[in-house]
Amino acid sequence: MSSLVQIMRQMNQTSSMPLYQQLQHALREAIDKRILRHDEALPAERQLASELEVSRITVRKAIDGLVAEGLLVRRPGSGNFINTRIEKNFAKLTSFSEDMRSRGRNPHSEWLKKVEGTVTPDEALRLRLSPGAPVYRFHRIRYADDMPMCLEYATISAECLPSLEMVHDSMYEALEKAGNRPVRALQRLSALLLNAEQAKLLQAKEGDAGLLVERLGFLRDGRAVEFCQSFFRGDTYDFVAELSTT
Repeated sequence: MSSLVQIMRQMNQTSSMPLYQQLQHALREAIDKRILRHDEALPAERQLASELEVSRITVRKAIDGLVAEGLLVRRPGSGNFINTRIEKNFAKLTSFSEDMRSRGRNPHSEWLKKVEGTVTPDEALRLRLSPGAPVYRFHRIRYADDMPMCLEYATISAECLPSLEMVHDSMYEALEKAGNRPVRALQRLSALLLNAEQAKLLQAKEGDAGLLVERLGFLRDGRAVEFCQSFFRGDTYDFVAELSTT
């Protein structure tokens, strides 16, 4: 923790910014620089106060603010930890890569399959394609930093992408370059228990809680462009949506 304390010692006692806000800034910097890694425990509040020569009230106020933001999580009896859970706005159509980057995480994929084929009867029904229509299938494990977050099985209408090779890390970025990024989608969220294969790929245990998100994406002209099934670890993701009466 010496590097963490070194960053925190940069707090300026003469600054007009309150000490607790300076401490929050230092903690965010430590997380961004990977000095504090996800799911790692912070030093005890008493220890931080002593090493930084500030009051425990200052430390507690700083941590309270970061807990409210979702960067830290309190575990009774264990302490304060870097939050590994991701909040996904279920009402906003964004890609996995965009979600991770917006939270300071590094998204990358391990490809399981990237192939061209023809639609199955189920895909034809969902994507409103004729039997025998060509499609691209993209199966992969999605990571945030070094943590596997979900298994993604996507089928894309081949008329919407020039080639398989156009997709690297982000499928939505490739679709956007081709002028065919979805502008709206229907999504369904279901709870499930991970089977043996899913658990192995996600570094979880068979029978652990999981989430299945099915997404059908549409172009502006109403054509369906993608059908995607994503299996998330239940301990890493929270899906939220804003509701109103208007």
